Amino acid sequence: MTEWVTEALHDGLRSSFRADRVLYRRPVGQQDLVLYENPKFGRMLALDGVTQVTEADEFIYHEMLTHVPLLAHGEVRSVLIVGGGDGGMLREVVRHRSVERVTMVEIDEGVVTFSQEYLPKVSDGAFDDPRLDLVIADGAEFVRDTERTFDVIIVDSTDPVGPGEVLFTDHFYGHARRRLNPGGVLVTQNGVPFLQGAELTGTMRAFGQLFADRTCYLATVPTYVGGPMAFGFGTDDKSLRRVAVETLADRYRKAGLSTRYYTPEVHRAAFALPGYVQELLDAA
Repeated sequence: MTEWVTEALHDGLRSSFRADRVLYRRPVGQQDLVLYENPKFGRMLALDGVTQVTEADEFIYHEMLTHVPLLAHGEVRSVLIVGGGDGGMLREVVRHRSVERVTMVEIDEGVVTFSQEYLPKVSDGAFDDPRLDLVIADGAEFVRDTERTFDVIIVDSTDPVGPGEVLFTDHFYGHARRRLNPGGVLVTQNGVPFLQGAELTGTMRAFGQLFADRTCYLATVPTYVGGPMAFGFGTDDKSLRRVAVETLADRYRKAGLSTRYYTPEVHRAAFALPGYVQELLDAA
């Protein structure tokens, strides 16, 4: 019989993906981890039915959460990735030749091993990059305790339930702020604001206490239902979200990038927010 993986993350809404072939399944605590093949999205990884990553559209999420802060900053040498065990964020960061060191903190080494074996297209060899410092530790504890500082911090977290919940707290954001170099940028994934508005408002409220400038930008990822995703953007340099398209294009060209979703024009447009999203920011 055909199996369907059903996601019920949002109250009153369910979405299902057909699993033509289940490649891996095991319980994780009280949750169910399943890797399967779908005719539209290729290999898909779901935790308790909630889609984590797909081969077909992961590039949108990873490109936008990486290239927007790095190209807005323009002189990034050091990057911290919190989470991101599938390696997609790492893949995009190491494409920037100016980056000298990437520290990636993943709580579960098994996630990295699993992803390299079953989702090798996502990392595309990035774990072999000599600039990588892979740390297996709790991301919140690492950010609290480390003495290192970074130009950009990327929080590639799951939704704020279970182990990922701590990465959405005021304490975590405060520690992350202290690990940024002057003019640095903190970016976060904040779900789909049409369905998860409180998540975005909570992050923006914390950012408002920590940064001279805080906002979010948007990108549409097909498998994350409910409209565009929001990415939190916090910095003390108010000019960074208004970098000219011509400047972004020059930085993009010098970096030698080739992307499938990100463009300098999309970068600038992503900060133009619909009214309902701006209302969530205003509420913060």
